[in-house]
Amino acid sequence: MALRVNDIHRVRYGTFTRPRAETGTEHPRVEVVLGYAVRHPEGLILFDTGIGAADAETDAWYEPSRVPLSQALAGAGLGVEDVDLVVNCHLHFDHCGGNPALAGRPVFVQGHELATARAGDYTVPELLDFAGARYEELDGEAEIAPGVLVVPTPGHTEGHQALVLRCADGTVVLAGQSTETTSELATAFRQVGAARDTGRHDLAPAPPWVARLLDLDPRRVVLAHDEAVWEPA
Repeated sequence: MALRVNDIHRVRYGTFTRPRAETGTEHPRVEVVLGYAVRHPEGLILFDTGIGAADAETDAWYEPSRVPLSQALAGAGLGVEDVDLVVNCHLHFDHCGGNPALAGRPVFVQGHELATARAGDYTVPELLDFAGARYEELDGEAEIAPGVLVVPTPGHTEGHQALVLRCADGTVVLAGQSTETTSELATAFRQVGAARDTGRHDLAPAPPWVARLLDLDPRRVVLAHDEAVWEPA
């Protein structure tokens, strides 16, 4: 049975408040935290696992409102026991928080991202090397299951990655925090498309991965901190 777009389910892990020092404005901004569960014919893939427990200073800074992994999955009609493998877009605490509850499952991550996280001052250590942690380190693009492609999208972190799902009814990209908002992503896609169509070189540049995602002809792109969905015009 082929993977279809309806086999991809949004998982809501709660919210956090980005302080004024990070928004670049005079106001804090509440942001959603989203993951995605994929009912692949060979097993359930979970892309990001939620907001992890952090120290008091981090909680005071971001004011997270957490939805536990089991509760978040239940909202999508799933249980922790259903998950077969994990892909983290990156290893900050709001994306890998549920990993310890999935001990023993393979966690696919870029090797550079894992090395950076282990170097310290990056994430919550208890969310990284917990009992039963099982990392599958990647070096660039990789097909981790039939029709499931990991694509590096560095920027937010050097080891950031997206998950591309080749569905029978169109390609879907789970882009994580490749950009903060769908509007930013749409602008980058437009810039690359216009540069290709016109040959202009004076347009605002976009990261190389933007062109790579466009080449994969996505029907839909979704992000980790924005409920809006990008679709081609």
